[in-house]
Parts: sequence; C-alpha cells; structure tokens
Amino acid sequence: MNPAPSHAVPRPLGMLLARLPAYPGSVLLATALNLGLADQLQEDVRRLLLGRKLRIHVRDACLTFDFSWTGQSFNACVGGQQADLTISAGAYDFLQLAQRREDPDTLFFSRRLSMEGDTELGLVVKNTLDALELPVFELERWAPHRVLERLAPRSRSGGADRRHP
Repeated sequence: MNPAPSHAVPRPLGMLLARLPAYPGSVLLATALNLGLADQLQEDVRRLLLGRKLRIHVRDACLTFDFSWTGQSFNACVGGQQADLTISAGAYDFLQLAQRREDPDTLFFSRRLSMEGDTELGLVVKNTLDALELPVFELERWAPHRVLERLAPRSRSGGADRRHP
C-alpha cells in the first residue's frame, strides 16, 4: 500500500469533510466561478456548456461539487445525478492549478488529475481554462490578518454608526 503524499489532506480530516452536505460547497464554487470566469467565457463555450452538469471531485478531502452553466451563470446542482464531466484531483493539485504552478497536462499524464465522462467537453473545459487570463490564486492573500487589513479601511470609512439610518 502506498502511503499518502505529504501534501494530501489527512485521512481523518477527509473522512470528516465527507460528512458535510455537498450543496453549500457547490454554491460557493459556483459563486467563485461566476466571479472569476463567467464574464470571460467565449460564446461557443457558453453554448457547449449550456445545461451540462460538471463535477469537481477533491479525492483526498472527499468533497464533491456539482454545478452547471445556465446560459448566464454557473449554478450549484444537487448531487446524486449523473455528471457529464467529472474532474478529479487532490486538494493540493487543485491549489497548484489555481496558482498556475502546475499545468493540467502534467497532472493528467502523471495521473494526479483525471477527467471522466464527455471527452469533448473535457477538452473544451481544459483549453478554455488554459486560454483565460485568470489572476493567480495567492493563498497568502486570504490569511486572516490580510483579510482584516483589507476590511479595516472599509469599516473606518463612513464613521457613522450603521445601526441607525
């Protein structure tokens, strides 16, 4: 038996995460996709995605996110239905992709990333993501002290007590 890679989500944590309801996570992912991707999708990609169910499966975290494209936005789907395309990888590998530190082809050929289902849809999704000008996801930007620094100026502006109109 191969030991888990050192960057994998620990098995006990994965087992705990597997008990969480999937839908709220799917809503968060769909919201993030709408904020980061929806405006950049080409018309031909929008047509191909229309009504197709996509699934992201984070293997080591035992998390699955289901969503679809409605023509205007990504929306969360209730799990349990068959997905047209499932993209699976470990949490670390998805983070590496988001930070543009790893190439999807490298992960695919090293069997750390897999796609199951509609092959044409998978290629379109991969090529679309490769072509998009996405900001690099910087984990340090989301450290609690950095988030508080960004929120602090907003809370100080205005000066008035917001409880009273």
